[in-house]
Amino acid sequence: MSQDGAQGRYAGRALAGGRYQLRDLLGEGGMASVHLAYDAVLDRQVAIKTLHTELGREQAFRERFRREAQAVAKLTHINIVSVFDTGEDDLDSMTTPYIVMEYIEGRPLGSVLDEDVRQYGAMPADKALKVTADVLAALEISHEMGLVHRDIKPGNVMMTKRGVVKVMDFGIARAMQSGVTSMTQTGMVVGTPQYLSPEQALGRGVDARSDLYSVGIMLFQLVTGRLPFDADSPLAIAYAHVQEEPVAPSSINRSLPPAVDALVARALKKNPNERFPTAESMRDECLRVAASFQAAAPSIVPGAPSQSGSGVGSAVFPPVGQTPAQNGPVQTPYQPTPAPNPYGTPVPSPAYGYPQQGGYRTPAPNGYGQQTPSTPPPYNITPQSAVQSSGPGGGKGSNKPVIIGSIVVSLVAVVGLIVALTLNNNGGGDDTKGGGGSASASASSSQAAGYRGPDESKTIDKTECTEPQESYDDPDKIRVPDFKFKYIKSVKECFQAAGWEMQEIPVDENTYGDGTIMEQFPAADTDVDPKDMPKIQLKVSTGNPANG
Repeated sequence: MSQDGAQGRYAGRALAGGRYQLRDLLGEGGMASVHLAYDAVLDRQVAIKTLHTELGREQAFRERFRREAQAVAKLTHINIVSVFDTGEDDLDSMTTPYIVMEYIEGRPLGSVLDEDVRQYGAMPADKALKVTADVLAALEISHEMGLVHRDIKPGNVMMTKRGVVKVMDFGIARAMQSGVTSMTQTGMVVGTPQYLSPEQALGRGVDARSDLYSVGIMLFQLVTGRLPFDADSPLAIAYAHVQEEPVAPSSINRSLPPAVDALVARALKKNPNERFPTAESMRDECLRVAASFQAAAPSIVPGAPSQSGSGVGSAVFPPVGQTPAQNGPVQTPYQPTPAPNPYGTPVPSPAYGYPQQGGYRTPAPNGYGQQTPSTPPPYNITPQSAVQSSGPGGGKGSNKPVIIGSIVVSLVAVVGLIVALTLNNNGGGDDTKGGGGSASASASSSQAAGYRGPDESKTIDKTECTEPQESYDDPDKIRVPDFKFKYIKSVKECFQAAGWEMQEIPVDENTYGDGTIMEQFPAADTDVDPKDMPKIQLKVSTGNPANG
């Protein structure tokens, strides 16, 4: 249905017993329509998203949608769109779920990117990093409350005329994944393929780091004007996320410094454990990198495809009001300004956005410039021993001591692991109830070369176990806390306070340090019955480098 047809169809309609009067159609996609509306009770304009009628048929989805909207309504931040209300009403004799949000005049980030692509070839790096930092500030708040967005993309990010970044549609993708049944069975893709993390593409559980991968895809797109992975079908795109490595952004935009390449490379790691651990840490790095180089106009490599992704569809909610780039970029001088300027030509139709709320203060960036860089150099898949093929004299065969040494270290590590497993199977303290002590998982194994000691500052509060969060679906169940990247001693104390049982499994890795929880089963946010609490398996770092 065209926008004109939809606009005529819904003109003058009302929801919630006449409280919300639908007016202009602001945008329409495959899953929802967005209208400007008037709230007659509070005498204000709002934006109302009505989900299409096929979703209204799913009782499970409607219930999940309601609970997710209630959770999102608790999020309060200048970079997060406020949710005022949610409900369902009959439109054309069909039950239609809707969500009421704040409204401002603004544009989707994809539209802003299109304009920068036409002018410069891509978004200037300093501007892109600041936008990304604001998106991460919003995610930091949501992740602290246990809400993973699951569909970060330019179409779900708005920018006001004053340059304020607003992230919207929190909880919608989660509702889609958890509530829709018959639709998913017919092959519907949940989320936007171009921005899905590898674990989402594989249908595995997601956490906050999946959002950070999507942010990394978006940052790549902003600074290069193109997506790192794109293909003709969602399946091919999903395969690329899982199997292919992205090119360095600087290979497309020559003005980018190495620090941007390193930042993007870390965000787009296939293994979530190798990405930034939190939105806060990635935001800090974005601000540090932005302050570390001189702003310059993008310099796109001739022949490099330039696409802002305006045509990227979404099985949840497609970008609203985006316009395709016109015949490639036209380079114009870039002059960074300290404050965002209002946009020039207004869009022909009413803009879809959200007003800047009063009373908020933007987090101060003090001290970011002095922080220690947290982004490692770009990942190199070539083993170190492979490049040491010649000694000081360049003669053949000088890599033999390296090979022999590697074999010896591997044998020592294997023997140590066998001994540790033998002790565990013989009741050596691997299974604990409450955990009590402070010994780490590697206490019985030797410390190999490259060993990293424990980081005892990563603790978890005991109340996470004694007062766990209630399940979304069943008030008689609880959600398993997130123990990953926490130090084992504090986790044991948490278990002991709640009377839970754990099983420790040692894992060789030296990125996070001895005693750090690397994985858990059941996963965080899994619903469990506290009266029949399962034994939780924890994979704990030994601090030793992984073999192979």
